[in-house]
Amino acid sequence: MFSKLFTLITFLVFIFMLWMVFWWIPIDISQGPVAKTVFIHVPLAWCSMVAIVLVAISSIYYLFNKKLFWDNLAQSTAEVGVLFGSLALITGIIWAKPIWGVWWTGEAKLTTTLILILIYAAYILFRSLYTNSMQMKKIAAIIAVIGAIDSPIIYFAANLWQEAHPVTVIGPLAREDSSFGADYGITLLVSVIAFTMLFVILTRLRLKILSLEQ
Repeated sequence: MFSKLFTLITFLVFIFMLWMVFWWIPIDISQGPVAKTVFIHVPLAWCSMVAIVLVAISSIYYLFNKKLFWDNLAQSTAEVGVLFGSLALITGIIWAKPIWGVWWTGEAKLTTTLILILIYAAYILFRSLYTNSMQMKKIAAIIAVIGAIDSPIIYFAANLWQEAHPVTVIGPLAREDSSFGADYGITLLVSVIAFTMLFVILTRLRLKILSLEQ
């Protein structure tokens, strides 16, 4: 019952988010319609960065208590996390082309995000090659921890290495003089909530499939 209610609420939040993105907020004067990609790109990136931290925590927790639930949770979160991370990178590239004139700049923000996706891929590939091995699970946990370290680096990258990517406009390092208006900020918050709820649904679904397989 709770699962169905949560799914319904997620659907309604997504509908509200789409209304805000396409009808409520105005088109950005400097970047044009492509600026609205931020409401997909940022939530996807947020979920992928949080996911790798959850993978690391779940993996370590499993090594201590040996409960299969935590190992399944780590795998499920990683599989959904790599999907969100890949889509974040793709939407970022789509956003960059009309603004910067190139698909890829190789700057710190983009490179660290690519590294995170490769860490996800290494984690998933390693688990698929060495199933039901405690040694494998220990190494997989180490890979996840490395990814968790990369996550905050991605967040702070634009401020530490100020290149083409815009600096942080929301969060601890946000600048007070940011041109990010209140309407954009509210819409971005709703977008993050919507995509986070979708992430939870997909992770729960994958976790359930893993449990049935076992």
